[in-house]
Order: sequence, then C-alpha cells, then structure tokens
Amino acid sequence: MKSTHKFAALAAALTLSLGTAACGDDDEETTTGGSATQSEQQAKPEPAAKVDSLTGRQTAVTLDSGFVEALTSLKVAPGPVGDAKISDKGVASFPITGGNVTYYEPGTVSPYVQGRIDHDGSGLSLTAGDTKVELTDFVVDPGKSVLTGTVSVNGEEAVPSAPLFFLDGRTLEPLKTGSNGTAILEGTTVKLKAEAAQLLNDTFKIDALEEGLVIGVAKITINAS
Repeated sequence: MKSTHKFAALAAALTLSLGTAACGDDDEETTTGGSATQSEQQAKPEPAAKVDSLTGRQTAVTLDSGFVEALTSLKVAPGPVGDAKISDKGVASFPITGGNVTYYEPGTVSPYVQGRIDHDGSGLSLTAGDTKVELTDFVVDPGKSVLTGTVSVNGEEAVPSAPLFFLDGRTLEPLKTGSNGTAILEGTTVKLKAEAAQLLNDTFKIDALEEGLVIGVAKITINAS
C-alpha cells in the first residue's frame, strides 16, 4: 500500500510539474504562478503529494534534426560528458542522481509544484576547433519549467548555475508505467534559453543560435517504487 501511494504521489507531482507547469511561451519561466507572499508562506498548507528523494533512472533527449543540422553547419560537434551517453540514433541520456518533488493543490501555494531533479556527473559538450564548452550537472526546476547547469569552457568553469533550456510541457504525453516499476514521462519539448544562446554565441564567436531553438524531446524515466 505504501509503495502504491508513493507511486500515485510521484505520478501526480511529476505529470503536473513537467506538463501543465509549462503551458506558456518560451520566455515564461514561472507558468504556475509568481512567488508566494509572506502570508502564504506563514500559512502554507500540507502538500497533496510529496517525494523527498528521487532515485534513478534517466532523462533522455532525442536531439532534434534541426538542432543537429544547425550545429553541423556551424562546425560544432556535440558529445557526452561524464556518465552521459549519445546513441547512434541521436538520443542523449543523463542519469538522474537525486532530487525531490512537492505538489500542492493548485491555488493554495504558488508555484504549486516545487522541487528539483538532479543529474550530477553528466552533461553535453559542444566543440568547435580549439574551443570546447561543457554543459553539466543539469537541474530541472519544475516550478519554473527550466533546466539549469554548470557551464565550463576549455576545462574552466564559466557559469556555475546557468539557465540553459526551457521545458515546454504542452507536447507532453500521458504518464506511462513500465513493468519494471518505473514511471515514464515523454514528450516535453526542450528549447534553448536566451541566456544560453547568448553565452554560446559569444563563446564560439557566432550569432546563429537563438532563444527558442528546439534542442529535442525529453523522456524522463524514474523509479516509482
């Protein structure tokens, strides 16, 4: 019974965090509402669902052909970093290493989905000539529908927690369950944030990357029991 309850809580929290939490335009980072007021914080209700510790498995992104073609035209080569992998079919996968999710009834707390999904020790590299940019240690913030990460250039940290990708959940498919005790959320569109586009353009001395460029479609698989 406890395992079933945890699965239900996890499914509700993650479906809303990566689905309805991202139903606005690319530049709308907080689509579940603004910051809570002081009175709301003082009288915060009990959460409807809460998962204190996420374990396994991975976030996989099927890289968009337009993104790959853009990198090829710019002579920028993508690659995996750390524990990440990129398959022959262009699917980049990043192991989930931890995090938490708390879900409140909509309208009682803003944002009503809070938490983070961590991907420590993995990431994506972009290399052009002698310049190598590494985007690592991704953190998904469901309340803001944004993915942040550490940016390093030629082995030196440039930005410790940069907003990299917007997570557009309007394309999210219904929650699926696997026979191996997993919950699967697939279909969220990953788009380049303005800050990341500017940083990459400046680093590679180009001007071709723009906010809203579709990076790919995400598939998140987590242990639900």
